[in-house]
Amino acid sequence: MSELKKIIFVVGPTAVGKSEVALLLAKKINGEIVSCDSMQIYKEINIASNKPSEQEMKDIAHHLVDIVSVEDEFDVSRFNDLAVSAIKDIHNRGLVPIVVGGSGLYMQILLDGIFEGAPKNQELRGDLIAIAKQKGNESLYGLLQEKDPIAAEKIHQNDLRRIVRVLEVCMMENRRHSELKEERKGLWGNHDISIYCLNCDREMLYDRINKRTDKMFDAGLVDEIRKIECLKLSKTARGLIGIKEVLSYLSCECDLEGAKDLIKQNTRRFAKRQLTWFRRESRARWIKADEYYSINDVVSAIFKGIYSKVE
Repeated sequence: MSELKKIIFVVGPTAVGKSEVALLLAKKINGEIVSCDSMQIYKEINIASNKPSEQEMKDIAHHLVDIVSVEDEFDVSRFNDLAVSAIKDIHNRGLVPIVVGGSGLYMQILLDGIFEGAPKNQELRGDLIAIAKQKGNESLYGLLQEKDPIAAEKIHQNDLRRIVRVLEVCMMENRRHSELKEERKGLWGNHDISIYCLNCDREMLYDRINKRTDKMFDAGLVDEIRKIECLKLSKTARGLIGIKEVLSYLSCECDLEGAKDLIKQNTRRFAKRQLTWFRRESRARWIKADEYYSINDVVSAIFKGIYSKVE
């Protein structure tokens, strides 16, 4: 049996320092970076996405960066296809792919495969939403617990969108959603995968978020968003943090300081949601970055973990 090919994941909340760690690690292990970020895909967005610099992308090849316009819709299925293709290409050239980003959903899709489920049924979906409106979300959540208790354990009772979708699949397929998900196939089990989740003290993380937001405005964030304001932005792009708040400023819905404060607040909330997602990932090894003397020490710890794994 041939040796499994390595894939390294460096994930974690926004502003924790994933990109810096990944760049140094790539140089150390002869790797290339596959972006697992929902904003860096857009060609027109550099500042808002905290995209790697031109020099960084010259030093280390980056994949899934600058691949679509903000006018284009982009979904997890397309991400999965492009990321898997990039990983295969990197492996074929004898290099190590390093998947880097903060999208827990994109990471899970890559690891475990994509699950489309049954096609959407608008009539059934409408009926389920009507139940929630009449009897409350808890009533629909109770139905989910009956239909698929395993799936229900992983969904918050107020997450109506996911509750409705899972029930929709259960009812149309006449099977548990959780059983169908088990049948999907991803990278996990077919590669030598190491997952490292970076984190740091919460106050330190929030301070990094606030300072990065200030730097984004200093670097010309408003002008960047003004240039795309006239475009027909996709629904996904229009809702991204950094874009939606500046658009509100440009349409005089808030002042500049208000937009800046909103970005900081929304980014902190986003980081909290990211950490909640990653904490559910039992395969990840956590790295408390602020407990190391320098970023090089963080990279050394990851390198040691990759090449001296004890199963």
